[in-house]
Amino acid sequence: MKLNYNRADDVLIIETDRQGSVDHAEQTGSMIAHFDLDNQLLFLEVLDASAFIASLVQVALRSGEPVPLAAAGS
Repeated sequence: MKLNYNRADDVLIIETDRQGSVDHAEQTGSMIAHFDLDNQLLFLEVLDASAFIASLVQVALRSGEPVPLAAAGS
């Protein structure tokens, strides 16, 4: 998995390890998922990423559980 953040556009792109060409995309709210011909997720775009990440942090802090700073396996 690979993460890229575009500060100018405030977009976070989460790439999977899967290789291929985008066949179609589906948008739900501020998320756009890009799929190949086999409907396998290639990458996910998070629009307004700073607001999305801030809301994740708020939820994590309210839960009282530790917040990992690195993804597992990285």
